[in-house]
Amino acid sequence: MKYRFLLFSLLLGHLVSAQTTIRTNFAPEPEHSDVSRLVGQILSSGHYQPAALNDDFSAKVFDNYLKDLDYSRSYFLAADVAEFNFYRSLVDDAIQSGNVEFAFTMYNRFLQRINNRIQYTYKILNGDSINFNTPDSFQVKREEAPWCKDEKELDNLWDKKIKYELVGLKASGKNWKDMTDVIRKRYENLEKQLVKTQSEDIYSYFMNAVTETVDPHTNYFSPKQGDDFKINTSQALEGIGATLQTENDYTKIRELVKGGPAERSKLLKVGDRIVSVGQGKDGEMLDIVGWRIDDVVSKIRGPKGSIVRLGILGADEPSNAAPHIIQLERDKIKLEDQTAKGEIQKIKNKGKEYKVAVITLPSFYYDFAGAQKGEKNFSSTTRDVRRLIENFKADTIDAVVLDLRNNGGGSLLEAINLTGLFIKSGPVVQVRNSDGSIKVEQDYDNSVTWSGPLAVLVNRFSASASEILAGAIQDYKRGIIIGENTFGKGTVQNVIDLGQYIALPNGRRVGQVKLTLAKFYRINGSSTQLKGVKPDIEFPSIYADKEYGEEASKYAMAWDQINTSRFEPVGMKDNVTLALYNLHKARMKSNTEYNYLLDDVVGYRAYRLREYATLNLEQLKKEQDEQTKKNKEREEARKKLLNNPKDEQEKYDLILRESEQILVDFIVLGGDKLTSK
Repeated sequence: MKYRFLLFSLLLGHLVSAQTTIRTNFAPEPEHSDVSRLVGQILSSGHYQPAALNDDFSAKVFDNYLKDLDYSRSYFLAADVAEFNFYRSLVDDAIQSGNVEFAFTMYNRFLQRINNRIQYTYKILNGDSINFNTPDSFQVKREEAPWCKDEKELDNLWDKKIKYELVGLKASGKNWKDMTDVIRKRYENLEKQLVKTQSEDIYSYFMNAVTETVDPHTNYFSPKQGDDFKINTSQALEGIGATLQTENDYTKIRELVKGGPAERSKLLKVGDRIVSVGQGKDGEMLDIVGWRIDDVVSKIRGPKGSIVRLGILGADEPSNAAPHIIQLERDKIKLEDQTAKGEIQKIKNKGKEYKVAVITLPSFYYDFAGAQKGEKNFSSTTRDVRRLIENFKADTIDAVVLDLRNNGGGSLLEAINLTGLFIKSGPVVQVRNSDGSIKVEQDYDNSVTWSGPLAVLVNRFSASASEILAGAIQDYKRGIIIGENTFGKGTVQNVIDLGQYIALPNGRRVGQVKLTLAKFYRINGSSTQLKGVKPDIEFPSIYADKEYGEEASKYAMAWDQINTSRFEPVGMKDNVTLALYNLHKARMKSNTEYNYLLDDVVGYRAYRLREYATLNLEQLKKEQDEQTKKNKEREEARKKLLNNPKDEQEKYDLILRESEQILVDFIVLGGDKLTSK
């Protein structure tokens, strides 16, 4: 499935209003020729895995671009695709010659088809009420469906598509006028977004189809997108603390910033979709389906202390469901505030109380500017975690949990140094460059800040530097890795400013390329790329491997391995890990939250795999009522089970609470006596 992230997303709206003429004669800008040739040279000579610009590469880029334009195969006709196939083996030639006019030809046709569809959709909305009592269904998974052979077949498809959008509103209690007003306003808003399209937007869209065919982390940024990248990585932003992406016209939560308003609220989770935005406590809710991602962000960002309301569709809800409205207070999201936090949890086992220190780490941060200025207390992950542990040791803690869930990475140096707090000196990670040279990154400090029981928590969104630390701890057998399989990002990128090579007159600028240059390997020789880190004690995840993480990309770089580094395991024996797993498994059999999780995994994956959705109002209401009943029963059960008001308020964190129990099990079993040293 194709994604467009915050920095290079473009609108591909479903429909636009007939009130405004949509431009359909875009052409490349003069500089696009030189930029195309330069990007081709960079991909074929500078990438970690140089791309061969040949017919095979051409076919992949063509297929990628076509899928990006019409993922659901709901706009182009079979005749359009047959016509476009002429270019399928010529994309490599176009890039190397600098003539990318065909990409604009395809996009212009796409806009023409959208205009065609808008007329038909308004005909539906202006017609008589639809019968929602027929046993119809709509094919929601259409990425592999045949292309419609003619206008009549396309009309039949859109009859069902619009009915699918309307039946969800009907189920929420709206009448025909209200339903059609909602849909009509949505498309009027989409039109406003679509008319903002410029040639550079189309070029960027095509060039990302090119770069992502090499690997998903190699991207082209237009000048504006490059500016957005700088803003996004600046010292402070004011908003809700969430990273967004576009998936098939929907703005989706890609990541929640630890400590930000969205994460603190417990009202949003990764995968949820934002379908509307309102300002203040009673401002109009604007439908944002199909909006450009930068325009969505501009509506969500705002001054600290101000209110924003969001219409949310859960990750496991159909796109025609009635959104629920949440209210958040914006806050300043400072990178320097996203520091390690810690607390002590008291766990009882067989009449004895144990103290487990939980350290939550949102990212691997390092204040380079502060360090260069010689500031005494500059921000550093390793320094902050060391200080927390030393303070906890004064309180006589028994074990430490390092929570890296949703930690997308950061400073490689900090990942190495932080690992060093738990081991004596030794290798931590290997870095292989494009020339084949390998550098072993070491911890040279013999001191150990914490030598006691240790658990590292990870999930599907623990990536890059998080995977380096978790992999090293696992290889040394220094601690227990608990949670979900990690993301699988084992590559290193650098941003290249194309303006170094191409100068334009009158202050005009060219874009940038984020290029993959190196690859990470664990000290056991296994790459973290694609496979990530598999926990010692694994929890089921609703986030399927093929939909989230590195494996979600068709063109992700492969896993491989190199020679192992010289190191000596210092921690638990394999039979101890097995004993802890068996105790955990026995405990989970009777754990209500764990059984809820298993049920959620089955339900969510079944939802994601469904190919058809009902268009029958009675059947839809029945499905919704069953889900509502199920949710209420769960909440009542939770209230009876949870005797801790804090847990009830903040939602019970099953994996964190269980990790504490696992560490206590380790202590009860014998602790240090069970290590290999």
